[in-house]
Amino acid sequence: MRRSLAGVALAVTSMVALSFLIPLAALVMSLVKEQGVTAAQQRGAALAPVLALTTDPDALREAAAGLDAADHLVVHLPGAASLGGSKAPAELLERAQRGRESISQEVPGGWVCLQPVVLPGDKVAVIENFVPDAELTRGVAQSWAVMCFLAVGLITGSVLVADRLGAKVVRSSKRLAQASRALGLGDLDARVEPMGPRELHDAGVAFNAMAQRMNELLAVERELVADLSHRLRTPLTALHLASERMAGTPESARVEAAVCELESELQAIIAAARTPLAVGPMGQGLLGTERPPGRGAGAAAGEGPRSEAAEVVRRRTAFWAVLAEQQNRSCSLDITQEPTAVGLSDDDVAAVVDALIGNVFRHTPEGTAFAVAVVRTAQAVELVVEDGGPGIPEPDRALSRGSSTGSTGLGLDIAARAATATGGTVRVTRGPLGGAHITVTLALAAAAQSGHRTRFARRRRR
Repeated sequence: MRRSLAGVALAVTSMVALSFLIPLAALVMSLVKEQGVTAAQQRGAALAPVLALTTDPDALREAAAGLDAADHLVVHLPGAASLGGSKAPAELLERAQRGRESISQEVPGGWVCLQPVVLPGDKVAVIENFVPDAELTRGVAQSWAVMCFLAVGLITGSVLVADRLGAKVVRSSKRLAQASRALGLGDLDARVEPMGPRELHDAGVAFNAMAQRMNELLAVERELVADLSHRLRTPLTALHLASERMAGTPESARVEAAVCELESELQAIIAAARTPLAVGPMGQGLLGTERPPGRGAGAAAGEGPRSEAAEVVRRRTAFWAVLAEQQNRSCSLDITQEPTAVGLSDDDVAAVVDALIGNVFRHTPEGTAFAVAVVRTAQAVELVVEDGGPGIPEPDRALSRGSSTGSTGLGLDIAARAATATGGTVRVTRGPLGGAHITVTLALAAAAQSGHRTRFARRRRR
């Protein structure tokens, strides 16, 4: 934009300068020429009274020398030789003498002015004044140089002013763009200093108001989540009391474990809702910002959450296996023995596992088998959950929250956000069991990747 504004100023100012310079230069040249011819005519008119008084050649030469030191003033007496070197053509002299008319005409090398004078006895003498080209263009080059200098100065000043204005506009636009980008990446404290033209200043003020309003709305939303979570403590307490009354029965241990697990999850929800707005679950900002592909949380600097995915999957699958046994569901577990460190917390990985296995129990009939597997690749960990149910008819649509019939889509959304936080993906296909086959790819944390490369290098050396 800055270069464009400077180019526009250069083009407009150049056109304006040329539109004035060309006519002005022609006018200056015409004025100088007119002044030279007028001066020559005035010298001839001054010599005419002398010629009317006397025709003595010496007196006329003395008078002509007094009027024109350059000896361009010539007198043509009737029947006598010319007093000086004539530059006028013979036909012009004859025309001026016979017609008794003043003639001013351009000749080779300059301009000639002929003025007839009637002498006693009805004789006609002609006064010739020659103006060379040097006098007709005297000072024109200097005038043109001054005008060109002024035009260049005007164009340069215009371009500099346009560049400064453009720089101010570009600086305001860049700051607004940087603040918008930072806000989009999850920095809710991003603000911009309003500056520049009125429109950009108003845009900066509106951006700051929008960011502040977002903070307020998000804070209210998180407080609402925390309050709703607190309200769930009352029925949770009733479940505790019911489990205590069931003490001694075969179901008491399982119910108590489920209540404790629910209480733990509820406490985690409350804690997450109370965290600062700029920090959210699954290693991302509250606004769901994405990390570059292949980099988990803290992968660049070795900081942030970290979890051994295989261990969390083993623990959560064991929890669901109890319920699977009661519903006559066949549950298989296949977990790699290699390190599976990912850039997520244990709670985030557990949320993904619970969401995927919970969907199996929620959307398939009792007795439907399912399988869980953790596969280690060169740069990622793949969590695979498949079942023998009817499958998912529209996999792409199922990844959008609230788009599936009879489902909020929250389970797959949690898995998708977790994968995105580490630079991974979620794929929904049909598996060998006949139902849904969901693969969640989580990028390895930096230390795990480097350790894998080190072991691979050792194997190659061996």
